[in-house]
Amino acid sequence: MSAATTILSRTSGQLCLRGSIALRGGYNVSKSSDFLTRRTPVLSALARYYASKSFPPHTVVSMPALSPTMTAGNIGTWQKKVGDAIAPGDVLVEIETDKAQMDFEFQEEGVIAKILKESGEKDVAVGSPIAVLVEEGEDVSAFESFSAEDAGGDKAPPSSAPKKEASESSEPPSSISSTAPPAPKEESTPAPEPQESTSSGGRLETSLDRQPPLSPSVKKLALEKGVPLSTIKGTGPGGKVTKEDIEKYKPAASAAPPAGGATTGAPTYEDIPASSMRKTIASRLVQSVNENPHYFVAASISVSKLLKLREALNAASDGKYKLSVNDFLVKALAVACRKVPAANSSWREEGGQVVIRQHNVVDVSVAVATPVGLVTPIVKNVGSLGLQSISAQIKDLGKRARDGKLKPEEYQGGTVTISNMGMNNAVERFTAVINPPQATIVAIGTTKKVAVPGEEAEDGTVGVEWDDQIVITGSFDHKVVDGAVGGEFMKELKNVIENPLELML
Repeated sequence: MSAATTILSRTSGQLCLRGSIALRGGYNVSKSSDFLTRRTPVLSALARYYASKSFPPHTVVSMPALSPTMTAGNIGTWQKKVGDAIAPGDVLVEIETDKAQMDFEFQEEGVIAKILKESGEKDVAVGSPIAVLVEEGEDVSAFESFSAEDAGGDKAPPSSAPKKEASESSEPPSSISSTAPPAPKEESTPAPEPQESTSSGGRLETSLDRQPPLSPSVKKLALEKGVPLSTIKGTGPGGKVTKEDIEKYKPAASAAPPAGGATTGAPTYEDIPASSMRKTIASRLVQSVNENPHYFVAASISVSKLLKLREALNAASDGKYKLSVNDFLVKALAVACRKVPAANSSWREEGGQVVIRQHNVVDVSVAVATPVGLVTPIVKNVGSLGLQSISAQIKDLGKRARDGKLKPEEYQGGTVTISNMGMNNAVERFTAVINPPQATIVAIGTTKKVAVPGEEAEDGTVGVEWDDQIVITGSFDHKVVDGAVGGEFMKELKNVIENPLELML
């Protein structure tokens, strides 16, 4: 066996978001780890290593790439420790990616011989070794001195900034919109000419000579009174500071005490490290605002009939389901998208050509607030679903999103997004940022009672009635959806919500 490392892929693993992503595959022997990584960049999480040192046969577990944009991940809690046996389906470690907190789940038996990356280590590059696995019965103590260098060393993070998020549409991701203007080329400027320092013509002085002339008694008095001598201009001969100067010194007005009784010197802020998911959210929102010319169209919509229909359906459900207002709005969004398909489109740049992709199905991304950030699980093909199925899917996806158990295919994609803050009665309306590469997102405010003209009485007077209304604001990408088209979409959405029986058609 030569000193060079020889890799034999021998196993398979399953990576999951709380048990969701499967990585499987067997590979032939190759002469270098670079060849294996090049041929199977995502699936080479496990490899058999025979190091140049005298270590028994073992398997090195590497940091896997769990999404097209993932270049590094953070190590969470290890579910196994050195010496523990691992069986198919057991969770080895939690990994925080740029998307969510995920579990690394194994599908092979073995024993943990060494943990190379401790819990809490951040920005571990994809492909870097994180643990060592051996067959049952092997000597685990032989790996006490095993290090990441013995497994080929840590992978260097990419020198350039990672590529932007691939298109997350209902179809395979390929490219994203890149309409931001190119950065201007930096023009080379000549270095400034060196300049000689100017001289005042005076003689050189030592630091002691530059101090104001002081007598010992003046120094003592200044120390007793707490007077900073550096701030006093002496009035004696040659600028000498005298006792009178010390006595006449008046300190500058001190700053007002901190409000609220805060103690001086107490920290006024706390720096909270941004999680990988928060960094991804920030990056995508900045990308959306910079590359997608947003415009907004708002409409006040009556939901009185919708609320009555919801009450009637829930009363007849016999406890089998409980429909929410949001369930009706998701269905209404799909109906409006079918009538105005331009709103259910996305901007694409592929192979040097620019196209607008118009989707034939409506996959609605539903914004869900979680403890670690906003997630948008997808209700797919909403047009073919009934209200009961929509309600069940939204409840299930929302719960698993908050628990961090979504599969990637359940939150990557979508053709249109809904963000509902109607449960907060302080939010009458708001505008939302488009979720690229989509071209439309609707923002739902809370329900308010609004006085509207009632029916005319026999004497000709018109009474006042109270109507339940919400304000829905649509955000549109002007590259894809023209202003008139956005207005037509909001008109169709208003019509179907105010006439909810159309949802049954």
